[in-house]
Amino acid sequence: MALLQTVDLKRYFGETRAVDNVSLSIEEREFVSLVGPNGAGKTSLINVITAHLTAESGKVLFRGQDITHASVTERVRAGIARSFQIVNLFDDLSAFDNVALAIFSREGKTARLGALAHLDQAVTAEADGVLGQFGLAAKRHDSARDLAQGERKLLDVALAYALRPKLLFLDEPTSGVSTRDKGQIMDTIASVVRGEGITAVIVEHDMDVVFKYSDRIVVMAQGAIIAQGTPDQIRSNEQVAMTLLGTSGPDAFTRKD
Repeated sequence: MALLQTVDLKRYFGETRAVDNVSLSIEEREFVSLVGPNGAGKTSLINVITAHLTAESGKVLFRGQDITHASVTERVRAGIARSFQIVNLFDDLSAFDNVALAIFSREGKTARLGALAHLDQAVTAEADGVLGQFGLAAKRHDSARDLAQGERKLLDVALAYALRPKLLFLDEPTSGVSTRDKGQIMDTIASVVRGEGITAVIVEHDMDVVFKYSDRIVVMAQGAIIAQGTPDQIRSNEQVAMTLLGTSGPDAFTRKD
């Protein structure tokens, strides 16, 4: 049984077919990249799956259960989490307090923001552990606002990871960072999700990143899936090359202009 299935999922905005009858299966422990040109419907699809948008028709099944009408909170509790293209952090709080709040949220506890220094030992240990996994231990006391862009990206992913999901959606985790930092960010993310057996789906425009880290690549255009396969299969797919690059040929994805 697939971990996640969408069945004829649909979401339009007027005449724009953002998600156009999409049927997709994601298997456990897969690392899947969702790619396509701007406006292809990638983020809209994730938004529907994570309940940030409602589906007009179709179904979302998670671990065999129909969650089409479940709320964001219910889907998080079921084991679905996400990060955002624009990081969603509490900028005035430290990196540690951001992670601690995510843990409190997961546990259904309430905590006053000003009282986070007095957390119980279990939360403190877990938050420090998460920061360590994402290479942010040295930034424990730094406010989120003062972190470098790549560190902010990693902290955003760390917050989603702290919810302990079975399925993690990452919306452009390397956008806005240098080429050098992209590799470090993706190495860290891949190490954590693969090491913990988490299924990951990333939206990404950098095809070098996509080809290096993906088990499977799903290509969207105009709200629909037009191709999917292994990195080698997608690299040799001329329709995909034309859609993403406006050119084709056996070396389209390695050609440097």
